[in-house]
Amino acid sequence: MRMIRRALVFLAGFAAGTLAFGFVLFATTVTRDPVSGWDKADGIVVLTGTEDRIEAGARLLSDGRAERLLISGVNRMVRREDIQRISRLDSKTFACCVDLGYQALDTVGNADEARAWARRNGYTRLIIVTSSYHMPRSLAELSLAMPDRVLLPYPVLPRNFPDTGWWLHVATTRLLLTEYLKYLPAAARLTAQRVMGWHDDSSFDVATPQQANG
Repeated sequence: MRMIRRALVFLAGFAAGTLAFGFVLFATTVTRDPVSGWDKADGIVVLTGTEDRIEAGARLLSDGRAERLLISGVNRMVRREDIQRISRLDSKTFACCVDLGYQALDTVGNADEARAWARRNGYTRLIIVTSSYHMPRSLAELSLAMPDRVLLPYPVLPRNFPDTGWWLHVATTRLLLTEYLKYLPAAARLTAQRVMGWHDDSSFDVATPQQANG
């Protein structure tokens, strides 16, 4: 019994150490200044949360990185005019090339909206725009929903992130720890999907500019 207890204590300590090391690696990675490639894609998907995500996605669209932009998870109380103001896109570009998704309530919903949008438009390469700390979980959920699509991450470092070490700021550490704990189940599900070869075919619909205005 003593040997069993020692083994259990060792395993618990090893698991705790692995989780702690994983968190430090996660936090250090997502708080660095992002370095994003300049690959082109078919479409851009912005996961709502902060205005800087929408601004970043709009800049990519203006730079010709893709032909169309989806902003997923828009609050139903927010008007298209409000989103256009945040994006700083001209009226013509916004009207022709920006779609709004209103049904997603979380990251899983974002993945469903993005899948429906990509399928409807025949897109196979997508630039994903979200905050840097949210990117790992977003890619995991999107990969679960769209294992046959190429996802190109474009992380946005939040403006309110501290310039000094994240571990010196309680609010930032709490945010990073919360996101890390949310990421782990998504990563586990993605691993299971790749090992077992299953995926979910359910999806949301996305409003086109014509549908939104009609």
